[in-house]
Amino acid sequence: MNHSPKQSAFRRLMGYVAKYTIPVSLSAVASILFVLLNSLSIWLTASLINSILSDFSELAFQQAGWAQDLGALTLNEKLKYWTNVLILRETPMESLKVLCLTILAVFMTKNIFLYLKKVLLTFVQLRLVTELRNKLYAHIQTLSLGFFHHRKTGEISSIIINDVQSMQVAFSTSFQKILVEPFNIITFILLMGIISFKLTLISILVLPLAGVSIVYIGRSIRRKSRRTAVQIAGIMNIISETLSSIRVVKSFSMEKKESKRFAKESEHFFKLLFRRARLAHFTPSITETIGVSIGVVLLWIGGMDVIQYQAITSEDFIRFILLLFSVLAPIKSLTNVNVQIQTGLASAERVFALMDIEPEIVDSPSAKQIESFKNNVQLEHVFFQYNDESEQVISDISFEIQRGEVVALVGPSGAGKSTIADLIPRFYDIDSGSILIDGKPIKEIQIQSLRSQMGIVSQETILFNDTIRNNIAYGINSATEAEIESAVKAANAWEFIVELPEKLDTNIGEKGARLSGGQRQRIAIARALLANPPILILDEATSALDTESEQLVQEALDRLMNERTVLVIAHRLSTIVNADKIIVLEKGKIVEMGSHKDLLATKGLYKKLHDIQFNDRD
Repeated sequence: MNHSPKQSAFRRLMGYVAKYTIPVSLSAVASILFVLLNSLSIWLTASLINSILSDFSELAFQQAGWAQDLGALTLNEKLKYWTNVLILRETPMESLKVLCLTILAVFMTKNIFLYLKKVLLTFVQLRLVTELRNKLYAHIQTLSLGFFHHRKTGEISSIIINDVQSMQVAFSTSFQKILVEPFNIITFILLMGIISFKLTLISILVLPLAGVSIVYIGRSIRRKSRRTAVQIAGIMNIISETLSSIRVVKSFSMEKKESKRFAKESEHFFKLLFRRARLAHFTPSITETIGVSIGVVLLWIGGMDVIQYQAITSEDFIRFILLLFSVLAPIKSLTNVNVQIQTGLASAERVFALMDIEPEIVDSPSAKQIESFKNNVQLEHVFFQYNDESEQVISDISFEIQRGEVVALVGPSGAGKSTIADLIPRFYDIDSGSILIDGKPIKEIQIQSLRSQMGIVSQETILFNDTIRNNIAYGINSATEAEIESAVKAANAWEFIVELPEKLDTNIGEKGARLSGGQRQRIAIARALLANPPILILDEATSALDTESEQLVQEALDRLMNERTVLVIAHRLSTIVNADKIIVLEKGKIVEMGSHKDLLATKGLYKKLHDIQFNDRD
């Protein structure tokens, strides 16, 4: 779904909140009841102070006078009358006892509603963030390889982990307060207005000063939060790069340089965080200073009304001051909420920006499933370039792989071999030309169905931090124990696996770090054997292995290639001598094509590459 750039992240978040109408509504009801009881507790506290300081007989006399003509009383007097009905008894001590018990009951009840409100909102907030995180991760899985070609791993990880976590921290607090504090402020101000309209009006006229500062500082905090998120993505990328390449770092004695590079980024991050923290701490200080200034002014004006003009009773003035300082707390709380919301919104913008990226490789509406591979794979006049490159990576590529053939791609680095291998399973879409499976363009085949016909063994062995069993059976939920063992034995992996403590259930560590290079490759071959695909795309890479491992891996590869349609990216020409067809690439174009014997006879690029490799061996 496309969203207008003007549509705010906050509005989109509210769309997720709308799914939880019942718990949010119940929380709102609990919040309103809490606010009413909270206001009542302040009102009763003022009554407690007044009952202690005032003469009991005067209170009783005043109550009797009010009872004679309730219709003539002001709203303030009616509230005080019904308060006295609740608490006044025959003696001062009985009245004090009833008042204290009433205050205790009110405080206990309001905290029950506060607990209910927090539990309900916490449920909504955690469900919302979990849904967002799951949806974001699932969306990333749908994005094309081109997306990952342009974006750094650290940046993506930062959005999934840090930005979503920032949203959780921000909104876990803000949602808790945003349903309560506005009600608190409105209720307190209404009660203040009932007591003294003049003093309340003075308070309201001055409060916008705090509002202006809050809005201005909030915008600045959001800008700094965006920059902070970008900076931490850079830091995570450095960590990811360094840790994944730690062997290279140590080989070149670059530990100090990498530490300095990290420290430089970390220092920049510190400065951004400190600037944001200064603003965040400045906001409540401004609010409290303005609030206390208002309080002092009102103390002076109200005090004169009590002492000189008797325009307001001491009881009303005490109640007004209690309400005034009570209203400052939620106002200050909301300023902190604004800081948290701005931080969360900055993260939400990055999360939604990633969510709004559309996958480039998708099924067309008319795409069909392919039941089996029968005849051939054809490339006809294929052109392709990556989005960020101006030159064609491959140009006018045409060749055919018949069922059961082994076709090898040969050429210097950068010739386009791996690109061709990525285009056949449609990891990228070609710019022009056609790629066909059994005469059907691959764009007309459902992606999952297309790739289910192919097994891919890449030069870089990709294994997960899981057991050997789960790595081999990856994507094949129906695999039996016998099938897994058969694949393992065919891949020459059984001998070393049975020597491991947990055998097939041994965890191999991140990227298979607990296994040797040859062992990792044999696990990858076992995975392909278990999948049993009719088409195999093989990035042959045995040159980095010792002689024994190379022999075991090559035997496993020979079994894997047997009776399959194979496209081999050849790094060692000795492994493709028996290929049915060898395609020689240079600068993205086919320069030679034929058998090993024919290509040697032409004395072209293939002969040159062959001589270089075999002379190096000699």
